[in-house]
Formats: sequence, C-alpha cells, structure tokens
Amino acid sequence: MFDNLSNRISNVVKTISGNARLTESNIEDALREVRIALLEADVAISVVKNFITKVKTEAVGQKVIGSLKPDQAFIDIVHQKLIELMGGFNDKLNLAATPPVVILMAGLQGAGKTTTVGKLAWRLKNIEKKKVLVVSADVYRPAAIEQLKILAQSIEVECFPTTPQDKPVEIALRAKEYAKSRYFDVLLIDTAGRNTVDEFMMQEITAIYKNINPLETLFVADSMLGHDAVNTAKAFNEALGITGVILTKMDGDGRGGAALSIREVTGKPIKFIGVSEKVAGLEPFYPDRLASRILGMGDILSLIDEVKGSVNQQQAQELMTKIQKGKRFNLDDMKKQFEQVDNMGGLNKILDKMPNAIATKAADVVNEKMIKKNIAIINSMTLLERTKPDILKASRKRRIALGSGSSVQEVNQLLKQYEQMSDMMKKFGGGGMAKMLKGVKHLLPKM
Repeated sequence: MFDNLSNRISNVVKTISGNARLTESNIEDALREVRIALLEADVAISVVKNFITKVKTEAVGQKVIGSLKPDQAFIDIVHQKLIELMGGFNDKLNLAATPPVVILMAGLQGAGKTTTVGKLAWRLKNIEKKKVLVVSADVYRPAAIEQLKILAQSIEVECFPTTPQDKPVEIALRAKEYAKSRYFDVLLIDTAGRNTVDEFMMQEITAIYKNINPLETLFVADSMLGHDAVNTAKAFNEALGITGVILTKMDGDGRGGAALSIREVTGKPIKFIGVSEKVAGLEPFYPDRLASRILGMGDILSLIDEVKGSVNQQQAQELMTKIQKGKRFNLDDMKKQFEQVDNMGGLNKILDKMPNAIATKAADVVNEKMIKKNIAIINSMTLLERTKPDILKASRKRRIALGSGSSVQEVNQLLKQYEQMSDMMKKFGGGGMAKMLKGVKHLLPKM
C-alpha cells in the first residue's frame, strides 16, 4: 500500500537526516521532492499546494531552523500535516440512535459496494455486537441481489428478500419497517451503481434518502482510481450529502492519491478502508497510522489489532499460560504461529505494516515460501520430535527432510529459527505474536 509514495518520501527523509543543520535552502529542496512525490501519487493539485504551503510556513520558522535536531523537527511537521490532511482522527460510525440505525451505501459500479456491505455487516455483527439486517435495492442487476444474499448467508446475518421487479424506494421502506418490527440494531441498504454519475442515478438514490432518512450515508470509492475517485465523491456529496467515505482495494493501491485528497476536497471523513478480499478485510481509517506508514515508520498498532482479530484467543491464552508456568515453547507451538501468519493474509501483508527498516531486514531472512516449507518440515515430525526438539539428531533430520521434500540444511535452518523464536517467547512471557509486536512498538523511535 502506497509503496511509491512511501519510498519517495522516505528518500526525502534520508536526505534531510544527512544535514547537520537545516536552512531555508535545503528545506526548499526537500519540499520540492515532497511536492513531486504527492503529484506522482495522484493527489489533487489544490491539495498538494495547500499542504506544501502549510509545511513550509512552519518549517522555515524557529521550530526547525532553531531546533537542536532540525531534521527530526522537519519530519515531525510533515507527519503532523499528513495527519491533518487526512482528517486528524478516526471518525467512527454514528450508531447512537433509536434502532434500527439505517446506513445507506452509495457508489459507482465496480467499486466493490456490495462486497463492502457484507464486510461492514460482518464488522457490525462480530466487533460491535449488533443485530444486522442487509437489503439490496439494486433492481437493475439481479446478480447483485443474489451476491448480497450469498454474502449474508456466509457471515450469518439476515438478508431482506427482494426481486428485480420491486421499486428501490419501496424496498428500502419495507426493509426499514421489517427491521423495526424484528428489533434489528442496524439496517444496511445496498443501492444501484452506474459506470458514471448520471441524473437518473442521483434522483433514485436521493428519493431513497428522503424516504428513509438514514443516519449514515457512506460513499464507497475505488481507491485505485485516485483523483477520479475524489471527483466522484465530491459529486455525490454535493447531490446527496454523504456522511463519510469507504475506500476499497487499498491493498492494491500503490499511489494513495484518493486517501490523501478526499477529506480536503469533500470535507467528509474516510471511515473505513478495504485491505483484503476477506470478510474481515475492512479496517477503521486512522490518519495518524497511515501517516506513519507513508513516512516509512510502519503501522504496528493496526497490526496488533489485526492479530487480535485473527488469532484463536483460547490458543493464545494457552500458550501464554504454558510459558509463564516454565514450560518450553515447542515446534508445535511454532507451527501454530506460522499458521497464524497465513490466517492474517500472509507474511507480505504483515511486513507491509512494519517499519521499513525492520521489514527490509525481515524480508532478507524469511519469506512466504520459507514459511510454507517450515510448516511441511514440522508436519513430517513425530509428536515426540515436535515437543522435544533436542532429540533431533542426524538420522531423524534425514528422515524429516526426505518426508517434507526438503534438505537437512533447511531442517537445521528451521531449528535455528526455532531457538531464536523460543528466546523471544521467554522474553515476552509467551504472549505470542501480539505481545511481540507490542514489544517492537515500544522500541520504535518517538516522533
């Protein structure tokens, strides 16, 4: 995510850090590079202009020029202004109303709107502990009605039945009445999308809006469209009055223009971002965390949240209790940690949220292929060998290598990794990946 922008701005940071003191001249050079990086990321020109002006106003003042550590002061200003640009804080969904809370979903066709309805329903059910009803008012695409029905079944929430013959406004009114009579907490309404913004589309969704009076009207935008997504969000806001934005496909967005422009152009907050195709792949949008990632400092807090949401909590507690009682972390435990990485979407997704310096070093010693190989090696061991790795001598290693399609050298590499991981588990009290990540967070430099 944001690879190109992050790399460009990280290079600017390195250049600045090489100066013993900062002057107006070398600050100007750094700002020029930041400007180019933002324009290449497809950030709106007006947004880039305002951002550079704000950074420059503070940077050429005493805060930087007179600072004992001017390079850090400059980076801190860029960091703070990036946070401000994206909204400053996580703007949560407004659920404070008499049930059912109605949330209207709008957007163009192909942005991932129906899938996002399913992800948001999953989040409301499993994290917010709400009773959720979903309904499709997209009568122009029978496949959309069926898609939402299947999604609802997979996450075990109720889907209000509709047909292509129904009228969108009537669908919304009937679904709202049904949700009220059955004591649902939240009603999510999926609406029709088009390839472009057109008058008929706006009239239809405006009619739905006026008849059901939703508490939240969320615009779903494809982040990979960059500035085009921002312009579309602006058009919807002017016609409808949206309360927030959900950016989809952020995991495939190497530029980041939409995330950096939408708040300033529309005045509306980004509430969630789509980070994977899984039903749990919808995350709250935190401007401070994303700003840290753009500057190459990673996003350990979001990674910890993800670990907590993905891991088997009972399994994690059992491991912690085991280590705290003085029992040894074994190869079976190590295998479960590897499988946990896979459940979170793979190693690359985790490294994407680590600070650049740590991610680069980690990528040099471990990769997705190695993790799958290590799981195969452990699967080739007997239960005794997994629980007592000390008995793994030459003959056993040869048998394990043969059974897993690997070499004795690879078995030895796994055992070396195991010893290192075992030491880390002792250090962090057996808390597993989440606790180790918290340890990493405390080692990171403060802004």
